[in-house]
Amino acid sequence: MLKNTKLYSILFNKCPKCCVGNFYVDKNSYNLKTFVDSPNKCEHCGESFVKEVGFYYGAMYVSYGLNVALGVGLFILTVLLLNFSLIAFLITYAVLVLVLFPWMMRKSRLVYINIFVRFDKSKQ
Repeated sequence: MLKNTKLYSILFNKCPKCCVGNFYVDKNSYNLKTFVDSPNKCEHCGESFVKEVGFYYGAMYVSYGLNVALGVGLFILTVLLLNFSLIAFLITYAVLVLVLFPWMMRKSRLVYINIFVRFDKSKQ
């Protein structure tokens, strides 16, 4: 159902052009030596993952948006619904941001490249 969509590419770390090739070298987000390493091009369709120098700087804005969404959602859950203190929310949010940093960085890069690369059915 999700196959061949941008959401599939983002969730399963696949090439945005063909949804077959892997976007990252290592599947583990928490291998801190290689968590953002990606090949220069897709091994299946040949789509270049290196668009231009500094291309992925724009992913910082996506990462910011994801972190704001995480913070707002966590605030609503902890402070408004569960009546936690503001300090408990801040500590929980800080820990979550630190723990989720590698995963969030990878997802923001995938979201960003999916904005600019269209799926091509002929590349499957």
